[in-house]
Amino acid sequence: MSRAGGSFFAFLLGVVTGGVLGILYAPDKGTNTRDKLTFQLDKLKKQLEGFVNEVADGKEVFGNDAKNQGEKIVKDAKDKAERLLDDVNGLISQIQKD
Repeated sequence: MSRAGGSFFAFLLGVVTGGVLGILYAPDKGTNTRDKLTFQLDKLKKQLEGFVNEVADGKEVFGNDAKNQGEKIVKDAKDKAERLLDDVNGLISQIQKD
């Protein structure tokens, strides 16, 4: 399960990176590019917030070992999602300053 969570976040990071690079290298005015990037990052931020809430609320466990392992997986996934959310917020702040 931990491996699947890591793969998901690697995929998500790749999608975000590809989207950002695609927008930045597209031939358009700087203000339009920043507006598009801000819109996409806000959309991603909302999706990540929803994911963090789903992970935190949706943990079901069936035994003591399963409970401990499940809580660890949920905590790891939530921590990774929150770090990614912080990165997205930082990008939004930088874009809005420009």
